Amino acid sequence: MKKNRLLALALAGALSLGLLSGCGGRSGPPAQGNSGTDNPAPPSGPKVALNVVTSYGAGDGNRKNYENAVAAYEAATGNTILDASASSNEEWKAKVLTDFQTGTEPDVLFFFTNADAEPFIQAGKVVDIVTIRVTYPDYATNMRDSMMAVAGDGKRYAVPSSGFWENMFVNTRVLAGCGVDIPGPDYTWDQFLQDCETIKAKGYTPIACSLLEVPHYWFEFAVMNNGKLSNQLDIPSSADDAAGQKWVAALNDIKDLYERGYFPSNTLTATDAETVQLFADGEAAFLIDGSWKVGHFESNYGDQLSDYAVSFVPAKGSRKASEAIGGISMGYFITLKAWSDPDKQSAAVEFVQHMTSDEVMSTFVTTEVTALRNGASPSGLNALQQSAADANANITGIVGAVQDAVSNECKTGLFSNIQNVVTGKMSAEDAVNSAIALN
Repeated sequence: MKKNRLLALALAGALSLGLLSGCGGRSGPPAQGNSGTDNPAPPSGPKVALNVVTSYGAGDGNRKNYENAVAAYEAATGNTILDASASSNEEWKAKVLTDFQTGTEPDVLFFFTNADAEPFIQAGKVVDIVTIRVTYPDYATNMRDSMMAVAGDGKRYAVPSSGFWENMFVNTRVLAGCGVDIPGPDYTWDQFLQDCETIKAKGYTPIACSLLEVPHYWFEFAVMNNGKLSNQLDIPSSADDAAGQKWVAALNDIKDLYERGYFPSNTLTATDAETVQLFADGEAAFLIDGSWKVGHFESNYGDQLSDYAVSFVPAKGSRKASEAIGGISMGYFITLKAWSDPDKQSAAVEFVQHMTSDEVMSTFVTTEVTALRNGASPSGLNALQQSAADANANITGIVGAVQDAVSNECKTGLFSNIQNVVTGKMSAEDAVNSAIALN
């Protein structure tokens, strides 16, 4: 589609970073054996039941697409998928890692490809793509190898699914009621603070955010606002070095927003679901979230999509508001348990090939990043998707999330202490030093 081609062109500059591929349809031959145009061939062995864990749990915007894809695989192969998917959060991540430790890991896992995956990679519990291709040469050949995550041992293990972007959603109805313009790609921090004050005076909540569950969206952009795109992924050694000072300044910016009363009154106790609903119901103006949230609004607020738009996170310092967080951070792993099972091996391979085929991926992709060599071919965009495509067409730079570059322990420690920082119980410096000690 035209807008998708515009998005691909706008993000073309980021290709040199190895992060993005265009989301629009492209001409060219399909990847042999995995083009997505054919149903997976029936496995040569007996019919099997595969244990599969993904983040496409209830409430995920792509849950229906996932269910449809699984049903198509089952119908074509006669195999059964025993689905144990749940919503992606820290509890879910911890359970996945615990399952590997206790020997109850699934056959196929859709999981993060960053440092979160290192424990089971280092333990030798998943199979790398080169090894799989020795037996199945066409495995994941419809994907750009350059966009597959490289683990700490230098190998690639996960076949990437659709990627992500993070940016600011706005409730257009709230902004109109407050006489505030929809932010553009030149939106500044000072303008944002003025708008928040206006929105607050009108009786609305300026920022929908649960500092209990999801402070990381604001943290990422606050770090970028105190640095620049090129050093976003620098990891501090302490609160005193250059990267540490960025993190400290970011935490203090979030504290300032809290002290100004721009977050919900219950931001320290509310769940993410509650604050998102606050935004969706027209009681809050701004929400930083990711591309996956588009599907959430489609599923739950389909009759009012024109009330929402994707905009730009306010910028300060050398950062531009048109610079965003994005990339491909999740993919499908095949576990050693399934690979070592003569019956399950081929079924697991075919399942991953099916779920990451051009055809199936195109049902998940609207404006998301994709590693498909031929790009995805989504059908017509609705109002919110079009808004996202329009915003992404103005993106001038994109970088991965810094939280993905640190250990789970470091990340958990940092984000759990944000509440202590904003309430004055802990200094930002102490929060950074405490987190880095866990990295």
